[in-house]
Amino acid sequence: MALSDQVNNYCERIGPEFWSEPLNAVTNTAFLIAALAAWLIWRGKTPDDLPALLLIAIVFATGVGSFLFHTFATRWASLADVIPIALFIHIYLLFALKRFLALPWWAAVGIVMVFFAVSPFVIGALAPLVGSSAGYVPALLAIFGVGGLYCRSDRRLGRQVLLTGVIFTASLGFRMLDEPLCAHLVIGTHFLWHILNSIVLFALLRVLIFQRAGKTL
Repeated sequence: MALSDQVNNYCERIGPEFWSEPLNAVTNTAFLIAALAAWLIWRGKTPDDLPALLLIAIVFATGVGSFLFHTFATRWASLADVIPIALFIHIYLLFALKRFLALPWWAAVGIVMVFFAVSPFVIGALAPLVGSSAGYVPALLAIFGVGGLYCRSDRRLGRQVLLTGVIFTASLGFRMLDEPLCAHLVIGTHFLWHILNSIVLFALLRVLIFQRAGKTL
């Protein structure tokens, strides 16, 4: 299959034209807003925190990549969509383990490697039940796992991480409903996945920045 092949995965898309998914395309501005809002907090609280800045840049790239996918709708655009998301998941997990749970680097890196290796098996097992949304279930489990453990040392920030897990669960629900509801809702529900996900990413970045700054929310 060529990278230029067209992809039609979402209810809103009705043809190959650039603006065939207007809501799915435009709502990617939510990721750009989330990145900007997180950058403003980062600049004011921890301007020397380069890992947080990298993650903010990845959130911005997520918005750009997703916009490309929901406009060009090709396989190369799909890569521009999923690669930033995968980078954010694994890099954030690494620093969450190191900062939130105070693990040594070797342990944090080891857990991320295990997470990377095991995720395809989890995704494969759940795909018959939740379809392509299974790809995000490992990240959801990681949020709840890290958030629950983080509550032991910082209840307020830990609860904020758990809250992002609740929002992410709702977000995944809307992603899963896009196709089943398509016959009744022509615009689909994927655009709500974008909006809620931007909130999740911003909230996760906010916790990371506040933890580094030594503050509570």
